[in-house]
Amino acid sequence: MSLQSYQATQRSTESPRSTEYRLFAQVTRSMMENRDAGPAKLFDALEWNRKVWLTLQGDLAHPGNRLPDKLKGQLISLSLWVERHTSKVIQGKARIEALIDVNRSIMEGLAASAAATTAGAGKGLSNRTAA
Repeated sequence: MSLQSYQATQRSTESPRSTEYRLFAQVTRSMMENRDAGPAKLFDALEWNRKVWLTLQGDLAHPGNRLPDKLKGQLISLSLWVERHTSKVIQGKARIEALIDVNRSIMEGLAASAAATTAGAGKGLSNRTAA
C-alpha cells in the first residue's frame, strides 16, 4: 500500500477528534523541534500553529458549528491569545513554551473527549453539522 493510499484510508476512517488531535500533535512537535533551530524554522513552526488556530477560530464562528456557545467563546478567546502570544514570540518578547502548553492541553481535551464517546460518533472542535 502506498503512503498516499494509507493516508487516504486514515482520513476516511478516523474521527474528527482524532484528525484534530493528529494535527495539533504535528504542529506542536514542529514547534518543539524548531524552538532552538534558528529564526526561519521557528517562524515557520509558529506560522503553522497560527494558521491552525485561525482556521479553528473561523470554524468556531461558523453558524453551523454545534459546540456549546460557552465553549466556542472560550476557544475563540484562546485563539486570539495564541495570535497575540505568537507575535510576542516572533518579536523575542515571550517564550514559545506557553503555546506548546496550550496545544498540549487541547490535545488532552481531545483525547479525553474521544475516549468518552464511541468510535466514529464523536465530533471534533469544529463540530459542524453535516452538509
